[in-house]
Parts: sequence; structure tokens; C-alpha cells
Amino acid sequence: MENGYVILGIVALLFACMYGYAYASVTLEKIKEKKLKKIELKKEQLRLEEKSLKQNIRDEKMSQLNKRSEEIKLELGKLEQKKQQGEVKKLKIS
Repeated sequence: MENGYVILGIVALLFACMYGYAYASVTLEKIKEKKLKKIELKKEQLRLEEKSLKQNIRDEKMSQLNKRSEEIKLELGKLEQKKQQGEVKKLKIS
């Protein structure tokens, strides 16, 4: 009877080890998946931040170009007015 308990204990320990080994591999796989998911989220967040930064730079450059374009239009308008005033003076003189 005493040997029976020892054998039963060994068999129970064997099943416990098999269960632990199987469960450990599943648990490790879940942990790896969580880590990979966190890394992917970080990469996505960095990509979005970089995209936003680039968009801000493009917007800033575009606003500078628009501002310069308006300045050029104003200068052209002033030159046209001076040209017309010069023509009017020539007509008055003649």
C-alpha cells in the first residue's frame, strides 16, 4: 500500500508537470503576442506623429508660399498703378 501512494504521487507529479509545461508554452505565447502588439502600437503612433509633423511642415511652407504670392501680387498692382500714372502724366503733357 505504501508503494501505491508513492506511484500515485509520481503519476500525479507527472501529469502536473505535463499540464504546467503545456500551460507555460501557451502563457509565454500570449506574453510574446502582447509585447509584439505593444511594439506595433508604438510604431503606429510614431508613424502617425511623423506624418503629422510632416503635414505641419507642408502647411507652414504652403502658407509662406501663399504669403509671398500675395506680396508679389501687391507689388505687381503697385507697378501697374505707377505705369498708369506715368501714362496719364504723358497724356497731360502732350
